[in-house]
Amino acid sequence: MTEFGYFLSCEEHRPADLVEQARMAEQAGFTSLWISDRFHPWTPAQGQAPFVWSVIGAISEATSLPVQTAVTCPAVRLNPVLTAQAAATCAVLLDGGFRLGVGSGKAIDEHILGDPWPHESVRLEMLEEAVQVMRLLFEGGQVSHHGKHYTVEDARLYTVPDEPVPIDVAAFGPAATEVAGRIGDGFLTMVPDADAVARFRRSGGATKLALGGVRVCWGPDRDEAVRVAHRLWAVDQLPDELPRVLPTPEHVEQTAALVPPDRVAAGVTCGTDPDEHIAALRAFADAGFDRVHVGQIGPEQRGFFDFYRTKVLPELAE
Repeated sequence: MTEFGYFLSCEEHRPADLVEQARMAEQAGFTSLWISDRFHPWTPAQGQAPFVWSVIGAISEATSLPVQTAVTCPAVRLNPVLTAQAAATCAVLLDGGFRLGVGSGKAIDEHILGDPWPHESVRLEMLEEAVQVMRLLFEGGQVSHHGKHYTVEDARLYTVPDEPVPIDVAAFGPAATEVAGRIGDGFLTMVPDADAVARFRRSGGATKLALGGVRVCWGPDRDEAVRVAHRLWAVDQLPDELPRVLPTPEHVEQTAALVPPDRVAAGVTCGTDPDEHIAALRAFADAGFDRVHVGQIGPEQRGFFDFYRTKVLPELAE
């Protein structure tokens, strides 16, 4: 049976607001949390980008829900050693209820230290080596590693959970999906793609978790909800690889301005029709996903949680 969680947006909200949304998500009946990991928001209009590891620490004291990053790049801005330490600490704080979602990254976040932005195939190669390093560190012993992309000397994590942190791999496209099946404990994507689930299963993910995410914009005025979704998340309607190579929020904003509002209206569930919201989530369930995390676009958070608590989640449970 598919489970339903909430997707916290570090691109839009300040740390204290994210913690309060985590509380409201638990009260509304969501069973888990995703949280984005960003150095920059996608666009200046989104306006926020707190350090996700600090926010997760606060969330661990505010709710009992399991948490997952969606997603962290452990390969450039944060190398795998530091990412492993952060993830292990979060898993201890959350009594084992933490999953590390990883991906090959976006230039907008990862090029800030002046490193070159590699081709996608190289980024996937780096991600695979980074996962290898982190798995060694999660075992709690001393690790030295001399690989193609990373060198580790005498590193040991002294604060580790009882069980190694699960690592799920974000998959956008066939190559990444096959990597997720081969090296991940699960995979993450934002598209209810049954073919991607099947490819993941064939590539080694037969009994592993398929995790989906979707953004909606609840609001009493549907036209206004479409405007909010267009202003804040038109980037979601761009071809996937394009925003990953743009270097700054301003570049993404200029590109997203080319997306017409009617494309957002067609691609994002907006307004207050419960059947439309239920259909958006059931599309993932029908495609074979084990969990779906839904994120509310914009400021109408309390209304969204009331709506899902009373109109959406009970219907999905049935």
